[in-house]
Amino acid sequence: MKTTNKPITVAITGASGFIYGLRLLQFLLNEDFKVDLILSKTAFKVAQLELNLNLQAENILESKKQILNHLSLINNKSLNLWSESNLAASISSGSYQSEGMIIIPCSMGCLGRIANGISDDLIARCADVCLKERNKLILVARETPLNTIHLQNMLTLSQLGAIILPAMPAFYHQPKDINDLIDFMAGKTLDSFGIDHKLFKRWTQA
Repeated sequence: MKTTNKPITVAITGASGFIYGLRLLQFLLNEDFKVDLILSKTAFKVAQLELNLNLQAENILESKKQILNHLSLINNKSLNLWSESNLAASISSGSYQSEGMIIIPCSMGCLGRIANGISDDLIARCADVCLKERNKLILVARETPLNTIHLQNMLTLSQLGAIILPAMPAFYHQPKDINDLIDFMAGKTLDSFGIDHKLFKRWTQA
């Protein structure tokens, strides 16, 4: 199922839906993809609020252990966790060989900074690199309702080649529980990135 040896950059921001990012991360690591993970400062707070996952923003190594433990992937060596403030990180350079970037979920603040070229943290910088290098960039936007500024920023990024993938789970696959809805969004994200999976039942005409 794995299609590349290049690492994939995954960012989780402070929008509601931390579980979307974790589920995508779990799939990628289970399939032996190398992942560079970035959490925004607010994402640490959302992890605590939504999942009772008490990650420590000031201790990256401990946070990495906690994430892997939460995903039952204790001995996995394919994950690198980066501080949002580390603008000197190797993944911030256009010379870094990456398959692309997924921001899941993506807050409107993060999306707005990327749309306007404001690379003031590692997440926005990596996204900027993807745009300038014409690499894959998927933004799983999570906000409702959307104002005109949000929509204009999304249009700007779409015109630049990014994929705007709102967190809008479908119901045609007859989900049995919330995990099916989470898998649907993770699966749609993987589809847009070009990674095969079987996370949800696809539509078939009756």
